[in-house]
Amino acid sequence: MINKTVAMQPFSIFWSFSFLLILVLDWKKIPDKSGIDSTVLLAGNFIIYAATALSFWLTLRSVNSTNPHASIRSLYGSFMLKFFLIVIAAFIYIMIARKNVNKPALFICMGLYLVYTFMEVYALQKLLKEKKVATSTKNQDRSDRDGPTIEKNA
Repeated sequence: MINKTVAMQPFSIFWSFSFLLILVLDWKKIPDKSGIDSTVLLAGNFIIYAATALSFWLTLRSVNSTNPHASIRSLYGSFMLKFFLIVIAAFIYIMIARKNVNKPALFICMGLYLVYTFMEVYALQKLLKEKKVATSTKNQDRSDRDGPTIEKNA
C-alpha cells in the first residue's frame, strides 16, 4: 500500500516557495511596478494549489484499487474537477472585477496551473512506479517462497 501525504509532494513544496516569493515581492512593491496585482496572484496560487491537492488525493485513493476502471475514472474525474474549479474561480473573479481585471496576474496563474499540473503528474508517475516495483517484488518473493513450479505438458 502506498502511504504518501499531500504535504510531502513537490507541488506542496512549490506552493510554499511561491507563496513566500509572492509575499516578498509584494513587500518590495515589485508587482505594483509591473502592474501585477499580488492579491490576485496569492488567491490564484492558493486556489490552484487546493485544486491540485484535491485532484492528487482523489487519484491517489484509486491507486490501490484492483479495478483498473476505478483508476481511469478517478484520473478523469479529478482532472475535470480541478479544471472546472479553476475555471469557475476565474469566472467569478472576472465577473467581480469587470473592467479592472488584472490580465498579467491571470496569465501568471495560467502558468502556475501548468506547473502544478506537471508536478502532479510527475508525483503520480513516481508513486505508480513505486507501486509497480513493490508489487513485482512481492510477487517475486511469493514465487521464491513457494518454490519452483512444475509445468505439466498436456
